Order: sequence, then structure tokens, then C-alpha cells
Amino acid sequence: MAVPVQSDRSGATDVGEAEQYDVVVVGGGPTGENVADRTAAAGLRTALVEHQLVGGECSYWACMPSKALLRPHAAAAHGRAVAGVTVDGALDPVAVLARRDAFADHWKDDDQVAWLDGAGIDLVRGHGRLTGERTVAVDGGRTLTARHAVVLCTGSVPVLPDVPGLAKARPWTNRQATGARQVPGRLAVVGGGVVAAEMATAWRSLGSEVTLLVRGGGLLGRMEPFAGEMVADGLAAAGVDVRRHTAVTAVRRDADGVRLTLGDGSTVEADEVLYATGRRPATGDLGLESVGLEPGSWPEVDDSCTVTGVPGGWLYAAGDLNHRALLTHQGKYQARIAGAVIAARARGERPGAERWSAYAATADTAGPPQVVFTEPEAASVGLTLAAAEAAGLRVQAVDHDLGAVSGAKLYADGYTGRARMVVDLEREVVVGATFVGPGVAELLHAATVAVVGEVPLTRLWHAVPAFPTVSEVWLRLLETYRDGG
Repeated sequence: MAVPVQSDRSGATDVGEAEQYDVVVVGGGPTGENVADRTAAAGLRTALVEHQLVGGECSYWACMPSKALLRPHAAAAHGRAVAGVTVDGALDPVAVLARRDAFADHWKDDDQVAWLDGAGIDLVRGHGRLTGERTVAVDGGRTLTARHAVVLCTGSVPVLPDVPGLAKARPWTNRQATGARQVPGRLAVVGGGVVAAEMATAWRSLGSEVTLLVRGGGLLGRMEPFAGEMVADGLAAAGVDVRRHTAVTAVRRDADGVRLTLGDGSTVEADEVLYATGRRPATGDLGLESVGLEPGSWPEVDDSCTVTGVPGGWLYAAGDLNHRALLTHQGKYQARIAGAVIAARARGERPGAERWSAYAATADTAGPPQVVFTEPEAASVGLTLAAAEAAGLRVQAVDHDLGAVSGAKLYADGYTGRARMVVDLEREVVVGATFVGPGVAELLHAATVAVVGEVPLTRLWHAVPAFPTVSEVWLRLLETYRDGG
């Protein structure tokens, strides 16, 4: 029997030594919350250990505040693009930041804690780390043991490169970029991925002079090359100084701001510098060594999210931590899979992890959906043309001018965009799709259904898009493929 637990008004739990649960989840972001929800709903006594805010990175320092910063710019841009709408395009930074604060719940997790309480999940405040099989030690001398499973959901943290002077220059990472209280007059952004592109967009829209320094030749390297090109063009049109093939060799902060020295000897001066150059697993002090894993590593998992390097099938890792797909929605998806596996095993079942079963996170490998909320937006799912070819598939890329679709012309005057579907010619199914243009995020789920469902092109012909919508691009893509384009 477990020792009775009493919760204080903050939602934290006073836990005695060797307090026993069915499931212990370490990490209270969206992934951890969803695992705990699934196991608690299955009748398993579940503890959630979190040392910061319940809701994690996405709720307070990533998805929600970043999109709150980006949406006003998109709304104004789309309004200006329709004749007859009077929009001066000016944003009120104070109002935008206040709206951002509201979407981040003013960095308080009261609502999230209340949700845990309502779901019957015990919140344990503090840093948790493995100390052996099925055992988690929490700050303050508390120890939790798990009858069935320990699930690691501690996510990832930013990586800062070894650039002379960088650490002393107090650079921004995603947390400072999404939570800043004032608009910097000059902002240097180092990186070419999603965070770099989105934050360059957001702060430029609020009045910052933004310089984007990209080490490689293009942005958004995991997407089709045209996506990065079109986003770079959009940033440049908005007034961002986009510099490619640019390496930063030194950084120095003084009373006048931050000075970045570049590889060619030139300098960039700014008030703040954002480094968005990758992530590493938040496993440095997670006690992985106590169960035979390498400290600081990405735990390897199978499709059920069970850690493969630990015998007994009791340890799981879901979300960013397992490095399968560093996206909030994929972490929540993995959580649902892991929760189902844990519940089935607790019932004495042996759930198989066949592809597309309820116990396998197959969508991670089929190509997860992703949206980059720049202007224009870029949205993709499945495999790029290059990735499909590298996988040995015989494929064809089918492209269409998104701006030529009637719905797009109505959406915005002078609409510019592009769509691509990647077709597996052997099976005649879509294995990848990419859209770039204003508002294309809402096109993505249809593409995701086509890819995940492996819907034959002959059946897609019967999925009739409403007229006049931007979704009519699907008909145009199918026509182009049929006609040998």
C-alpha cells in the first residue's frame, strides 16, 4: 500500500521516504502532463515531478509566447494585402507584449496545477533524478519508487557554441527572446533554423533593427530548399538584414551593447544577441549513469518509447529527450503512445509495437508535421524530395504555384506561394508535402492525413476541395501529376 499523500494549496505534495507510485513521470511539460494524464486515466497512481513551472517550455518560453508575438504581424500583413481594408500596419509593442504575457499565463502555473489536481495526478515539486531501478530521488531527501514505470520527459535545452566572449556577453536563448520585457533597438540573431527565423520576424515587426547571421547558405535546412529561400526573401522584404555563410568568431558586450566579430573581420553591433544554434538533452543531472546510461546523452528508445539500453522495460523517455522529433505535438503524441503501453503492461498484457498500432509512435519516422510561423509561413509533413531519394524510394516532386489558386487570390492580393507533394511512384501515395505562403499552416493537416493514411492518389481524386479555397491546390497538384508535370 502507498503511504497516504496530502497536497498543500500550491498543488505540491509532501512525500515520505520511499513513497510508492505505479508511475513516476519526471518533467512537467506538455509531454509529461500527457503521459501522466493517460496513466492516471487508466487507474494507475501517478506522480509528476517538476522543478520549474508545470506546463514546461512550450507554455512559457516557446510555442505559446512565440506565436503570440508573431500573430499580430501576420494579421496586419494579411489585412494590408486585401484592397478595401484600411490597415496602417503599425503594431503597438506594449499591447503585443501584454497579450504575449497573457498567453504565457504571466509565468504562473496555477491553472496547470489545478488541472493536475482535477486529473488525480500528484505534483511533486523539485528536481528529480534516477538513483537506480524504478527509483527517483527528489530535492529535499524524498524518494519515489514506481511499481510499473518511470517516464523521463525533461526535454532539451539550448546549446551555446564555444565562441570567445559569448558566455560573458549574456546572450539570449529562446527564453529571453520570447519573454523580453522591452523591444531591443538592435537585435542580432545567430542561426538559420525555426527559432532564428521566427524571432527575427517577431522582433522586426515590433521595431527592432534585426541582423540575421546564418552560418550555412540557407534557412530551414530540414525543409525543401525553396521553403528557406522564400522565408529568407520574406525576412529581407520586412527589413531584416539576412547574411549567409557568416561565422561569428568572437562576441563582446560593453556599455554600448554587443559587438560580434565575423569570420571576414567585419563586425555587427547590437543591443542584444540571440543564439538559436541547436538543442541538447536535459539529462546532465538526471542520474542516467545509475541505470547504465551515459550522462548527458539522448536516451535511445524503440517505437513504444521504452528505453532500449535498460533491461526490464520499466524506463521510458518521451518528447524532445529521445531526439525522435523535437516538436511539442510529437512529444504529446509520444506521450499518448507511452501511456497506452504502460497501461497495457500494467494489466499484464504484452502490447505489440507493430507499425501504426496504438502502441507505436510510427508518425515520428513517417515525417512529423511542422509549421514555421514566419511571413510567409512554411509548413511541411513527411519526407522532402532529397530525404525520400536518400531512403531509396522512387519518387517524383509535383509543384504548383500556390498564388495561381483562386482561393489564394481571394485571400490576399498578390498572393505569393508554392506547394509541393512528393509521390512514391511505386505505391502512388504521397510521402511528403510542403507549402509556403500566407496562412498555409491550415493546409497542413490535410497533407498529414494523406501521408499518415497512405491514401492512394486514385482515392485523393475523390477528396474534393471546396471552391474557392486555398485547399484547391490539392486538385491542381493531382492534375499536374496526372498530366505528367
